[in-house]
Amino acid sequence: MMQMNCRGFATAQFMQPEPSKYAHAPNMEAKTFMQPEQAYFAHHPGRFFYIQPKETGELYSMPHEPVRNRIDEFGFHVGEQRLSWSGSIEECSVEQSVRLHKHLPVELWEFKVENTTPNPLQWKVVPYFPMGYMSWMNQSAEFDKKNSAILAKSITPYQKVEQYFQNRELKDITFLMSDRTPVAFEARQSAFEGEGGLQRPDALRGDRLGNFEAFYETPTAAMQFDLGMSPGQTVILRFAFGAAKSNEEITQLRNELLCNSKTERFEFSNVVTEEVTSKSSPLRIETPNHSLNHFVNHWLGRQIYYHGEVNRMTTDPQTRNFLQDHMGMTYLSPERARASIITAISQQKVEGAMPDGILLHKDAELKYINQVPHMDHCVWLPLTVSVYVNETGDESILDEFVSFADDPKQVSVFDHVSLALDWLFSQRDERGLNYIAQGDWNDPMNMVGYKGKGVSAWLTLASAYAFNTWADVCRSLGKEEAYFCFSEMALQCNESANKYFWTGEYYARGITDDGRVFGVEQDQHGKIFLNPQAWAILSGAADEHKMSKMLPKIEQYLETDYGVQMLAPAFTSMVEDIGRVTQKYPGSAENGSIYNHAAAFYIFALLKVGQTDKAVELLCKMIPSDSTEELIQRGQLPVFVPNYYRGAVDQFPSTAGRSSQLFNTGTVHWLWRSLTEELVGLRGVSQGLRVQSKLPSYWNKLTATRRFRGASFEVKIERVRGDEEPSIKLDGEQIVGLIANDSIKAGERHQLEVRLL
Repeated sequence: MMQMNCRGFATAQFMQPEPSKYAHAPNMEAKTFMQPEQAYFAHHPGRFFYIQPKETGELYSMPHEPVRNRIDEFGFHVGEQRLSWSGSIEECSVEQSVRLHKHLPVELWEFKVENTTPNPLQWKVVPYFPMGYMSWMNQSAEFDKKNSAILAKSITPYQKVEQYFQNRELKDITFLMSDRTPVAFEARQSAFEGEGGLQRPDALRGDRLGNFEAFYETPTAAMQFDLGMSPGQTVILRFAFGAAKSNEEITQLRNELLCNSKTERFEFSNVVTEEVTSKSSPLRIETPNHSLNHFVNHWLGRQIYYHGEVNRMTTDPQTRNFLQDHMGMTYLSPERARASIITAISQQKVEGAMPDGILLHKDAELKYINQVPHMDHCVWLPLTVSVYVNETGDESILDEFVSFADDPKQVSVFDHVSLALDWLFSQRDERGLNYIAQGDWNDPMNMVGYKGKGVSAWLTLASAYAFNTWADVCRSLGKEEAYFCFSEMALQCNESANKYFWTGEYYARGITDDGRVFGVEQDQHGKIFLNPQAWAILSGAADEHKMSKMLPKIEQYLETDYGVQMLAPAFTSMVEDIGRVTQKYPGSAENGSIYNHAAAFYIFALLKVGQTDKAVELLCKMIPSDSTEELIQRGQLPVFVPNYYRGAVDQFPSTAGRSSQLFNTGTVHWLWRSLTEELVGLRGVSQGLRVQSKLPSYWNKLTATRRFRGASFEVKIERVRGDEEPSIKLDGEQIVGLIANDSIKAGERHQLEVRLL
């Protein structure tokens, strides 16, 4: 995984099996989860190319850092398979690009310069890939002449003897390898930068780099290439940058990556495979909103696939995250989704409880937040399994027998899910409200119920939605007794929520260990929370009367120009019976940000009940428009939906809308469902494909391509004109809203016309 910006700074990591880096910060880094809104700094790991035409002696750098000398032209290009930068320096065309290898922790770089002047030129080009502080135990760097590579070697620090045996297979060598031999190199950071620093490195003042190696000193990788170019000549330099275990592996990598005939075309693909390129995405849309079209057609599927492919770069993803990520993967790679559902279920306890995290490697352990007890993980199991069954039609998964984490006996997947819901129903107090312990979906709401009495409105409503969802599965299977059982559970939860949490205008958020109801009008901060309102709609607890009261309050307190906030007003100091969510900076993360995952729940709920205008309005706000002002305020390109945008809009308007830059988020899976199943309105059911398309009043037309069970549907949705009647036609024949299974055959293409009022 690599996240890179237009200036040349990069954050990259790979799994072995825990997250590791091959380019580090200049000081010792803590190994932890990805942090929000991390600022770049002068010595942030980067990928830089220094350029010095000998005719003028002027020093430049591409892409922009670290010299920051203005060049004649500059372009940053975000493509499906690569990032690239283009520029014009002293009338010459320069381009550099990077791709990621599909399987290896290797970046593949290409630097190209074309002499577009009428004169022969001499350029000094120095790629500089700083490696940072690698290890306090052992770090060094040397030049490997045989492989034209700088090898920075280190030993991952450890204290316990058993850690030595765990670390023996780690890729502790960072290498920068070239397809041609440099005229000089520098492997010691202090020798390269000197007192001039990154902007004017001492080593670039002379004709040649100093060929210094690093001996328990901070290593780096700089190589010098002297390029003589006749008029019209193009010179290409190619590099591989990444991690390896041994010198022998590096030699093998050189043969595979830089000595192969394919490198003439540089045919490498990144970790996102052909399954999610724009041409093969299972959903494409054309609406009046061009920003939305571009995001959905090019980037949304890729972000979903990233989550399912690499599991958020962790070996113990939170259970709720893992299940939702593979709910999304159902639409892109159902085989992977199926296997992941089985993996999750195999870690269920025999009592029915799901763990706080799913272990994906034999040496993995539950870490960080997964060591804190949360009460919501069983909610996500029926939601994910139901989406998988409805989308794929694969009911055989429900009959597959799987053992428990703490008991070798095996029961069917259907029984596993039912046990999870039985356990969830049992974790309620005498009022029928779900205990929260040290968190529900909202992780840092950790002190509402740590004494064992606090309850969650959201979890009570989410449980009701989960019960209803599973009840529908039971009915489709002909299991009427189970259907009535889970329907009754849902009814009881909804009744309890309405009795204890409905305030007359909206739903409170919870009741603390000491009996205080919070998330109500009387509170100075956190008067209203979005999640209980959204899930009251989904669960059926909120009838039309309640929604007529609730929706205006959401609009009043929570809606902004950048989306809908998670709560308002944001907390400004610790509230000890709620928890560390109140310690987070106002407007960041769960404390009143525009938390897109929660917003996506709300959008999905609005679409479910026909509030299409508001749903589409909020959905479009998640995607930055092409307005320069908005892009600058948000601080990111519209190529992913971030975990959050800054909220607390009334309290801190200057930072409102700023992106967290975190691309790990369950938002995207619910967006996909909102678009596919509700807006385009083609939802998988046991009998086939249900057609219930929707349009906001300010759109007259929507076209889409939807792939379903191997068949392709070209969809045209329009409003009726004049005295026309609403209709649905499949391949010219009128239908009543259900495309039956026997009409859906893999490889076939269908035309679907939907006429709406």
